Amino acid sequence: MDKTVYNAFVELLGSELRLAMGCTEPIAVAYAAAKAREVLGQFPERIEMYCSGNIIKNVKAVTVPNSGGRRGLEVASILGAAFGDASLELEVISRVKDEEIARLQKLLDKDICHCHLETGKDNLYIRTEVFHGADSALVEIAEKHTYITRIEKNGERILSQEPLHLLKSDMSFLNLKDIYTFSKEVDLKDIDNLIVRQIDCNRNIAEEGIEKPYGSQIGRRYLGMYGDSDYRFKAIAYAAAGSDARMNGCALPVVINSGSGNQSITMSVPIILYAKEKGIAHEEMIRGLVFADLVALLQKKYIGDLSAYCGATCAGCAAVAGIAFIEGRDLKIIGETVVNAISTIGGMVCDGAKSSCAAKIAMSLSTSFLAYDMALNGLSFKAGEGLVVDDIEESIARIGRMGREGMRSTDEEILNMMLGY
Repeated sequence: MDKTVYNAFVELLGSELRLAMGCTEPIAVAYAAAKAREVLGQFPERIEMYCSGNIIKNVKAVTVPNSGGRRGLEVASILGAAFGDASLELEVISRVKDEEIARLQKLLDKDICHCHLETGKDNLYIRTEVFHGADSALVEIAEKHTYITRIEKNGERILSQEPLHLLKSDMSFLNLKDIYTFSKEVDLKDIDNLIVRQIDCNRNIAEEGIEKPYGSQIGRRYLGMYGDSDYRFKAIAYAAAGSDARMNGCALPVVINSGSGNQSITMSVPIILYAKEKGIAHEEMIRGLVFADLVALLQKKYIGDLSAYCGATCAGCAAVAGIAFIEGRDLKIIGETVVNAISTIGGMVCDGAKSSCAAKIAMSLSTSFLAYDMALNGLSFKAGEGLVVDDIEESIARIGRMGREGMRSTDEEILNMMLGY
């Protein structure tokens, strides 16, 4: 493989497979607030939070970790501003103490934080403006959960960065063939620490969700209904359970993919359980996870991190594609598995982060296992059926275009209904 492309893959995995605590949208809000307080130099008397619709819908119904079970933008903002450590980025509120959680309600009662819908911006957009006396500070985040594009203090700009889409750090080099080659050839010392951390963290939160009754207990119910006699049932249950825990306040960290812990859990946990069940060697499991991580990112390069398109769809077929990769299937079978899955449930909507995400994960993985079985038996969907064409890459791109461009109005209507308009 060309060295430049090889290095781009390694760099991409390093930038995407990051440690995060809780749902990434409220954590990004907390991070922006903590950074703004740091710039201001003191706790603000007033916080004005301006967020895109996709941030609002993903914060509205999810429990913020270390908040005493509370939800919402105001909770994430004040928790970050009062007790967060901005240097920890997506673990910004991981060190909040019990006595600080007890003080949170008193700060909320002061009504110092006001949240506003910001239109005409990227789907992932946060701007925090904080005030104390005559002093003010501003922190703006766009496109990625920790990518700060602007910092101001007292109206003076002290940091300004180009939007990510104008920089060279894009994913245009991603394609299924090169992902396959890279996953086969990558020197494990270049990525092993990233993938091992993903295994450890995501397995831990999945086990936590099985052991304890978080949220709607989708994972526990799935296991109760189908048992674990087939690794596929167990894989679906444990992946859903990881989301049960994460959406409902569990403070365990996860390694994210495409800015999402749910998607990373969905993509990785089935492969981890499959490898254990089948006695797969560590190296082969690592390579399968690398392949799956990159297949998920391949789809999201067309869709973006946040949209009306449920990311569990991308992650579910990526997980099963990773299992197919470990089993030595060729690109035709793997590609058909992906296309079969996304052309079946590619229209599943994202109506915010919440307990039902776990059920969507279960449905995505179930469909993806069916899609794989279809491909193995020569029953894949054919060109001309819906958005499917002869070229696998183009089929993936078409579904991605539908998710990003075609579902914009869906995204707007979902937000309008959630906000009561």
